[in-house]
Amino acid sequence: MTYPDPDDGPDRLYTLTGGRSRPGSNAFDLVTLVVSESEPSPGMQSEHVKILRMCRYPTAVVEIAAELGLPVSITKILLSDLLDMGMITARHPQTAANAARLPDPQLLEQVLVGLRNL
Repeated sequence: MTYPDPDDGPDRLYTLTGGRSRPGSNAFDLVTLVVSESEPSPGMQSEHVKILRMCRYPTAVVEIAAELGLPVSITKILLSDLLDMGMITARHPQTAANAARLPDPQLLEQVLVGLRNL
């Protein structure tokens, strides 16, 4: 029989977020890629330190939450803190709106045919 870890209760989550229930930024969704822009500084919250170390390479929000063992909503609040401090950057994967800015596939095909004819 397994017993719940007392450190995973609502009190701990409340403490982690300073009582906030929403992030200060809407910059994050599940697939947003997060990259550390600086090293942890002395006195930082341990979860912030873990995030900065974990995100030396682009890491999705959902992966960060899983690694920390925290709900995504709590993870987004912690990420928002780091974003506000300028310690991380958030990048979104290419979306359909960005794909619309790509050149027309027919135009690319014509260019390819023209290059082959050279």
